[in-house]
Amino acid sequence: MENKDQMKSPTGCPISHNAAAFDVFEGEYHINPAEALKWSRDEEPVFYNPKLGYWVVSRYDDVKSVFRDNILFSPCIALEKITPAPEEAMEVLKSYGYAINRTLVNEDEPAHMERRRVLMDSFNLDELEKHKPAIQKLTKEYMDLFIDKGEADLVAEMFQDIPLIIALHFLGVSDEDAEKIRSFSVAHTVNTWGRPTPEEQMGVAHSVGNFWQVAGEIIEKMKANPDGEGWMYHTVRQHFLYPDIVTESYLHSMMMAILAAAHETTSHATSNIFRVLLENRDKWEELCDNPKLIPNAIEECLRYEGSVVAWRRQATADTKIGGVDIPSGARLLIVLASANHDERHFENPDEIDLYRDNTTEHLTFGYGSHQCMGKNIARMELRIFLEEFIKRLPHLKLKADQEYKFLPNTSFRGSSELWVEWDPDQNPERLDPDILRVKQDFKMGPPSKNEIFRRVTISDLSYEADDIIRVKIKHPSGKTLPKWSAGSHLGLIVGDYNRKYSLCGDLSDHNYYEIAILKEHDGRGGSKYFHDALKSGDMVQIVGPKNHFRLDENADHYILIAGGIGITPIIAMADRLKELNKDYSIHYAGRSLSTMAFVERLKNDHGNHLNLYPKENGLRMNLHKITGTLQAGQQIYACGPERLLNELDEMSSSWPEGTLHYEHFSSVTSELNSDHEHAFEVELMDTGITVNVSADQTVLDAILAVGIDVPYDCKEGICGTCEVDVFEGEIDHRDQVLTSSEKRKANRMMTCSSRASGNKLKLTL
Repeated sequence: MENKDQMKSPTGCPISHNAAAFDVFEGEYHINPAEALKWSRDEEPVFYNPKLGYWVVSRYDDVKSVFRDNILFSPCIALEKITPAPEEAMEVLKSYGYAINRTLVNEDEPAHMERRRVLMDSFNLDELEKHKPAIQKLTKEYMDLFIDKGEADLVAEMFQDIPLIIALHFLGVSDEDAEKIRSFSVAHTVNTWGRPTPEEQMGVAHSVGNFWQVAGEIIEKMKANPDGEGWMYHTVRQHFLYPDIVTESYLHSMMMAILAAAHETTSHATSNIFRVLLENRDKWEELCDNPKLIPNAIEECLRYEGSVVAWRRQATADTKIGGVDIPSGARLLIVLASANHDERHFENPDEIDLYRDNTTEHLTFGYGSHQCMGKNIARMELRIFLEEFIKRLPHLKLKADQEYKFLPNTSFRGSSELWVEWDPDQNPERLDPDILRVKQDFKMGPPSKNEIFRRVTISDLSYEADDIIRVKIKHPSGKTLPKWSAGSHLGLIVGDYNRKYSLCGDLSDHNYYEIAILKEHDGRGGSKYFHDALKSGDMVQIVGPKNHFRLDENADHYILIAGGIGITPIIAMADRLKELNKDYSIHYAGRSLSTMAFVERLKNDHGNHLNLYPKENGLRMNLHKITGTLQAGQQIYACGPERLLNELDEMSSSWPEGTLHYEHFSSVTSELNSDHEHAFEVELMDTGITVNVSADQTVLDAILAVGIDVPYDCKEGICGTCEVDVFEGEIDHRDQVLTSSEKRKANRMMTCSSRASGNKLKLTL
C-alpha cells in the first residue's frame, strides 16, 4: 500500500529512506564519501536527494557518461554557490565589484573549447617539463627546514605552501601576492561548495571580495607588461590576439578560479596521499624498496582517496541516467569518489594496490573536454614530493591519536593538519650525503606500464604434461596476493623476457598464483628460457593480475572450448561456473593425452561436463556439432591456436551478437613501416581536440603524446584494453580482439594496432 506521506522526487517517484537521509555536509559522506555511497552503488545508483535538491550519481559508468556529454549535461552550475548567500552577503560582494563570469570549469560549448584550444600550449608535456627543476629545488629547501626536527605538521610546513608557489610560478604571478591568495582561496572553496552559516557568509564574502580585487590587480599588472613568463601572461597575450574569445571579464574570472583550483586540489591531494600510504605502512615500505612504483602509487591514491570528491552538472533536456528518468533542468551531483570505488570497474576497489593495472582510469581529474588541464603538473609535483620523502625520510610515521579535520563541503577533501614524526638520527643523508643527488627520472604524463612490476618468488615447479611446466608463485614475505577472477592473466618477467600466462589455480586461495608454461620450440625464445632457467626459490617479477577475458556470470548456459595450452583460462572459468552452479560443458582438444595439461584435475572436478579430443586417439573436435544446438543466451568462451579461433570467428557471423568470446596467445601484428602507411587525423570528440597520426605512429601513441590518458596494456592488439568507440570514419582493423561481425560494424577499434583507412577518424575520447 502506498505511503501518502512518503516524499516524491521531481519525476513523481517515491524517495527511499536512504536517499532522503543522505547528507553531503554531515555524517559518513563528510568522513568517507565512497563508503557513504556504497549502498547507492549497490541498490540505487541514481537517486534524488531532497536535502540538497540534487540527483546524486554514484556508479563509474554513469558518472563517466555524464562527463562525456557536456551538451546534455551542462557544466554551468559547477561554480554556483551550493548554499545561497543572504542578501547582506551579496551586498558585501557587490561592494568589491565582484562579478565572476564563466571560466573553463563551468562554461558551455562552443565558448569552452574555443578558449581551451587557444590556451592549452602551456600544458603540453614538453612545456611542463621545464618546471621540474624549480619544483625539485623548492621541495628540497622546504624539507631542509624540518629534516632534523623529528616532527612536523606537513600541511602547515610544506603541503600548503609549495602547491601555491608552484601555481603562482606557473601562472606568472609574483611572490609578493602569495600570502593574500593563500587565505582567499580557502574562502572561495567554502563560498562555492560549503555550507557556511549566515554569520560566516559575511566573513567569507569579504574574503572572496578581497580575492577578486587582488586577482584584478594582478591582471592589470600583466596587461601593462604582457611579455612576462607564465600561463596568465600567455592568456593575456591571447586576449590581445583573440579578444572575442579570451575576453576582458574572462581574464579576471580565470585568474581567480585557476588559483583556487591549482592550489587547493594539489595541496589536499598531497596530504591525502601521504596519510593513506603511512596508514598502510606496508605500501609505504614497498615504495621505499621500489621507487619506480611512485607514479602508479599516486594514481592509485588519487583513486582511493582523491582530493576532488564530486562535480556538478545540469541536465538540459529530459533524459535517463542508469535507467532513471532525469527531468530537464535537474541538478546533478556526480560523485567521483564513489565512482572510483565501483567494483564494476575496479577489482577489489576498497584495497590499495600499487600495481593496479587500470588505476589511471580514476575520475579524480574528471573526464572528456572538461578534464583537468593541470593534471600533469599536479602529477609531477606529487611524484617529486613522494620521491624526496622516500629518499630522505623512509622511517617517517604518522603521529598517533591525531584527529583529521576536513572542510565541510560537497566537492573537495583534504585534512587541515597532518602530523608526522621520525628519528633524525636515522636520516639516511647523515650516513650518506650523496643520497641527496639521487634522482628518479619519471616520464611526464601517466605512469609507464613497463615499470609496474610486482616482485614474487617461485615456490614450486613441476611438470604438468609433456613440455608444460606448472609454476606456483607466492609473495616473498608470505603475504596474501591480490584476488583474481576467471580469465585473468599475469605478465611474467625474467631476464629480457616478458610473457603473458593465464592464471589457472584455485580462485579462493590468495596465498599463491599458478600458471602453466608450454615450451614452444618454434616460439620467440621466452618459453624455452623459462623452462631452462626457472627454479624453485627464484625471485621474479610479474605484472597483474589483469583480466581482458572476463567471464560473464549472468548467462544460463556456457560452452567452454580449449585447444592445447588454451585450457589454462578455461579451467578457471569451469571452476567458477561450477561454484555458481551453472550449466556448462568443456570441450578440450590436443595432440595426445600426455601433452594435455590438467586432464586429471578436469576429470576429478568436472567429469560430467568434460569432453576430451586427443588427436592420437582419432578424436577430433567438431565445432559445428558442438555449437549446432545453441540455446538462447548461451555463451561460448574459447582459447587455443589461431586456426581454432578463426574457425569459430567465421561461424559466429550467424550467431546472436555477443555469443562468442575468445583470447589469443600472441599477436600477428608487426612494426609499422612508414613506407607502407599513411598519415591521418583523429578527432577526439569528448576532449575536443584533433590529433595528427604520422605514418610511423600508432593512434594510441599519438593520443598519449598530447597528454590524453587512454588505457592500454599489450600494445599488440590482443588484449582489448585500448578499445574506443568510433563515431565516424573507415577503420583498418588489425587487432585480434574483435570478431569479424564486430569489425564489420565499424564502430569500435583498438588504438594500439588498428588505423584509419581514409584521412580521418572521429573517436569518443
